[in-house]
Amino acid sequence: MLKKIVFLLEDEGQSKAVEELKKNMGFYNKKIFYGNLNDWKEEGTEKCAKDDILFVTDSSALLCELKKRGDYAIALLHENNRTEDLSGAAYAITDIEELSWDSFEKAYQRMAGKPWKIVETERCVIRETIVEDVEKFYGIYAEPSITYYMEGLFANPADEIEYTKKYIQEIYGFYGYGLWSILCKENGEMIGRAGLSWRPGFDMPELGFLIAVPYQGKGYAYEVCRAILEYGEQELGFAKVQALVREENRASICLCRKLGFEREGRVEDKGIWYEWYVRERLGNDRGEP
Repeated sequence: MLKKIVFLLEDEGQSKAVEELKKNMGFYNKKIFYGNLNDWKEEGTEKCAKDDILFVTDSSALLCELKKRGDYAIALLHENNRTEDLSGAAYAITDIEELSWDSFEKAYQRMAGKPWKIVETERCVIRETIVEDVEKFYGIYAEPSITYYMEGLFANPADEIEYTKKYIQEIYGFYGYGLWSILCKENGEMIGRAGLSWRPGFDMPELGFLIAVPYQGKGYAYEVCRAILEYGEQELGFAKVQALVREENRASICLCRKLGFEREGRVEDKGIWYEWYVRERLGNDRGEP
């Protein structure tokens, strides 16, 4: 968890922006430090662990020093540091006074290898997948009905682990979304996967989902997918989302209709024909909570 944001800025003209940011942060304003590296060293880091701090700097030299120390650091770009080489930063920001604590925390989580919590429903938490989830996935996919309409996992768990590592780095890291893990609040168990991704050859994001057999028929798929669609519209700006479903998969077709999808026809992908459903705008949701 991010506990402190430390601004180490050479350009004193940025102090006004930092103060404005602190005003807008409310409760979190006490968790923001502004000064130089020596001031920070004098204050000490005993209040929180090194891994709980995100540094923000406008200096290439400071960025290099922070990275050498193993700190999590991002760059601040402004009109007075255009000659600085800050290409070594994993993330760069501008207009800091307009950012929220959540924006900084997500950058910190990505750099620290911690999963983002995407959305929370009444019964579930939807978060990014982590490598430790893979073992639980094999338990879910062991039920033959799970892979009747979709691809399974790699036969060798080591290959699935490597695939998951790349997915976290390349899909989450680039797009900021993808297929996520679903946890049941009641018992903390992994109960499935769902999310938004892009199918090659199609021009809109696709909703994908699966629920472990013991949790099917209890409304979890609708609850989770509805929340994800709302997230996709409000947070990701998606005006349309598609779902490709096999004609014989009547349960998923019924769910899509309940979620407000409309059938647009049939499409073929990799030799398989699908019923093609598209949903526009959250207001088209015709299902009941």
